[in-house]
Amino acid sequence: MIKIVDASEYVEKLLSLHRPGEENYLAFYDHRLGVICKEPRLLLIPLDDHLVHRGDGVFETLKFVSRKIYLLDEHLERMSKSCKAIKLYPPCSWKKIKELVIEVARAAETDNGIISIFIGRGPGGFTTDFRECPYPGLYIVVRKLHAKPPYFWEKGVTAFKAKTPAKQGYMARIKSVNYLPNVLMKMEAIEKGYDFPFCFDEHGFLAEGSTENVVIVDQNGTLIVPEMNNALLGTTLMRGLDLIKNEVEIVFRGIKEDEIYQAREVILLGTTIDAVSVVRYNDKPIHDVRPGPVSKKLKELLQKDQLENSKSGVEF
Repeated sequence: MIKIVDASEYVEKLLSLHRPGEENYLAFYDHRLGVICKEPRLLLIPLDDHLVHRGDGVFETLKFVSRKIYLLDEHLERMSKSCKAIKLYPPCSWKKIKELVIEVARAAETDNGIISIFIGRGPGGFTTDFRECPYPGLYIVVRKLHAKPPYFWEKGVTAFKAKTPAKQGYMARIKSVNYLPNVLMKMEAIEKGYDFPFCFDEHGFLAEGSTENVVIVDQNGTLIVPEMNNALLGTTLMRGLDLIKNEVEIVFRGIKEDEIYQAREVILLGTTIDAVSVVRYNDKPIHDVRPGPVSKKLKELLQKDQLENSKSGVEF
């Protein structure tokens, strides 16, 4: 027989139970409770929040370096667009959410970290009917930032064409919590021994990685960016393009797979990787199998931008 316990004994058992990764969780906030907690064993989301069992919610992941939250306004702006796209309204103003993010980051008591923000339809039932949820959920989590070693950029990475196709256009442009295709892409990469997967749309055009944007540099030195018809427009990508726009020509257009093999550089951009060169694709070399100058410059500009007191960051 399974023992039936009261609330206090249930919480006691929660606190005694080790959970994987708990050493990485530094502080978190649940809007229902209105407090910040630092005990990772109490990091919980209600099972009946439609965020969990229906994927009815959105999220953003961002980082802070030297106590400066990078691209906070840009992430919140994209999150607002994702919310509007699925008719989801946060439980407080966006100004208040920004203040809460800063407070939770400060409570983590660390110079560098990763912040995850979730807004879900809220708890109230297990059907697809949004009317079950009287109020939306808001969750903010800060965890440790595990910095990449220098050789990550010096050596470059490998990539391949995943079996999983790009998401439908309207879904790809919403940063929803439904990331199953992204998970399957990453799983396939790990199983096949590659660092990163690329997905393509039904017309054979490059879309994105599992959590990264992909760009190429052609033989003329032009930086080519996919049209983002089936990809999420990355905040790191757009900031990187703004930083380097006076140094290289930038063109937005569709990219076919053959162009990847012929490119002088293939570059991944994302929150935790900044900008890194893909030196082998489908086991074939990209140019001279070394990180290229545009990739190196993008990384340099992004990392400098994170440290400087510019409009791109919010200090706490």
